[in-house]
Amino acid sequence: MSVVLGIDPGSRRTGFGVIDVAGASLRYIASGIIRLPEKTALPERLGIIFQGVTEVIATYAPQQMAVEEVFFARDPRAALRLGQARGAAIVAGVTGGLVIAEYSARTVKQAVVGTGAADKEQIQHMVMRLLGLPAAPSEDAADALAVAICHAHSVAQVSGQGNGKFARGRRS
Repeated sequence: MSVVLGIDPGSRRTGFGVIDVAGASLRYIASGIIRLPEKTALPERLGIIFQGVTEVIATYAPQQMAVEEVFFARDPRAALRLGQARGAAIVAGVTGGLVIAEYSARTVKQAVVGTGAADKEQIQHMVMRLLGLPAAPSEDAADALAVAICHAHSVAQVSGQGNGKFARGRRS
């Protein structure tokens, strides 16, 4: 068994999802959102992300962390802020001694929904079904759980337990 932490980074909200992986079996542990005050300077928000992810790691003791990569945005400043938020989360994972993997949004959607063009509602629905949840988690938490599920499928594929459908992603 392995506990995987999925992170959906954001400069306003950072989603997290924690699952337990035992072979092909996935079990929901926790999910939520690290909310960042809007009128707070970016360096302080990055500190909040780092502290929040550090607390999640201390609480749930994952062995691995999967993070969604930055997508190309029309606004370069928004992409830069997103990259910095991602970096704060990754540093928390590295500081916590976790193995870090990175996946594109398209790869995550493909692994969870079956199409790289899935929308937020489809991701929420499939996360709910795959983890046997009674209700759909919030968008950011569902995205983070989807990243963790993608990683679980990718690790299964690499170890020969998968069915060849899922991309491997990059590991840092």
